[in-house]
Amino acid sequence: MILEGKKALVFGVANDRSIAYGISESFKNNGARLAFNYMGNAIKKRLEPISEKLGGEFIFQCDVTSDEQIAESVKLVKEKWGTIDVLVHSVAFAHKEDLQGRFIETSRDGFLTAMNISAYSLIALCKAFEEVINPNGSVICMTYYGSQKVIPNYNVMGVAKAALESSVRYLASDFGPKGVRVNAISAGPIKTLSASGISDFREILNHIETHAPLRRNVTTAEVGNTASYLASDMSSAVTGDIIYVDCGFQSVGF
Repeated sequence: MILEGKKALVFGVANDRSIAYGISESFKNNGARLAFNYMGNAIKKRLEPISEKLGGEFIFQCDVTSDEQIAESVKLVKEKWGTIDVLVHSVAFAHKEDLQGRFIETSRDGFLTAMNISAYSLIALCKAFEEVINPNGSVICMTYYGSQKVIPNYNVMGVAKAALESSVRYLASDFGPKGVRVNAISAGPIKTLSASGISDFREILNHIETHAPLRRNVTTAEVGNTASYLASDMSSAVTGDIIYVDCGFQSVGF
């Protein structure tokens, strides 16, 4: 198993249909040890049985917008594990009203919220966990093609994902001397809780099925398998990259 014994923190498991769940399941199947964050009690209740099913060793409260909670998470992880090998950032949010209509109507608050949660949180986590991530470790985050091209109703999230992708390159440079790799997976659209906030999302799914080279949409399991590759030593020379897992859609445009 390519992740045997590796300790992986996964941020962003919302339910068993989320991309982060697909990643966690693949990690488990490949031998990784797992731990998960939750933001509040509602998510904690959903996460507890998921963690048990996936063999998670512990869960911990961490709102990625709180530097205090991030710092407490680092302390807990050091107590439980000492160090980690993999950090997965599968966190994004924008106000629903900013995921419809014209991008120009984005409010200042909406823009800052999307950027803080969807992009800056990766930087905050990397900074806080730098001291405990092992040499040759791996940081993985999730992005989407709307960072590169205009996707209807993706709006401010596309801008936030563009910032996230740029952050991946700079973080890869910062972490490189330690041998830690930082990459992003650009997954095709998947029916998740977060995607439900995007207007006309069904039309986007239908368009992919019609135009992607593989003539279908991607699954969370397929994204998870790519994450396992990036988390493993098999990708030891891959960093600062955006890996597309979208049935080839990015190669043909919209």
